[in-house]
Amino acid sequence: MTTHWTPDHGLDFDPVPYRPARLAFEESLRISADLRARMDERRTVRMFSADAVPDELVLNAIAVAATAPSGAHQQPWTFVVVKDPEVRARIRAAAEEEERISYAGRLGEQWLDALRPLGTDDHKPHLTDAPHLVVVFQQRFYLEPDGSTRKHYYVDESVGIAVGMMLTALHLSGLAALTHTPSPMRFLGEVLDRPRNEKAFAVIPIGYPADDCVVPNLMRKSLDQVVVTV
Repeated sequence: MTTHWTPDHGLDFDPVPYRPARLAFEESLRISADLRARMDERRTVRMFSADAVPDELVLNAIAVAATAPSGAHQQPWTFVVVKDPEVRARIRAAAEEEERISYAGRLGEQWLDALRPLGTDDHKPHLTDAPHLVVVFQQRFYLEPDGSTRKHYYVDESVGIAVGMMLTALHLSGLAALTHTPSPMRFLGEVLDRPRNEKAFAVIPIGYPADDCVVPNLMRKSLDQVVVTV
């Protein structure tokens, strides 16, 4: 059934045609099965090779992230690509200081128990070892040139979806990544001199796994455990 929509939402609404090609069922199934198998191979990596990664791969992944849906299409994200070794060293030093406090008790015993199977601690070499580092900021509100502000909507959800799409693009490009979220993260805005409307969301080291890379021996939940059909 074709639905014809006559817009009545005011002059600001400017619709354009959208007619994506519809794939044959067999082709759709093949693509979806291939994507499922490839993404099931994705792992969070903390041990990176120093081998160079082309800038284009990272920028393409960010471009994919920037296609994410967002509340009122406000696209409330900033991706800071950190190349300066001195700045990365400052980020690592500040992150490890916060992590030392957290692992010393700020996280609480229940959270520490949850982290133990991952083998993590306050040592964060990936922040300087990985050939690329991207810090994702969420724009909590829009900052006008005159200093006034305008509210953004569904910021957490929008930026979270964008980061997920970025991780997918990186994995499908043959790269490994880590979503590092030191808590608190206020130091990132200070080190990177970000404006007052931006709040750090995640630090993402990117590269190839080291030759001696290991990851926790973990199992993902099955579909039966995560899907409810009503």
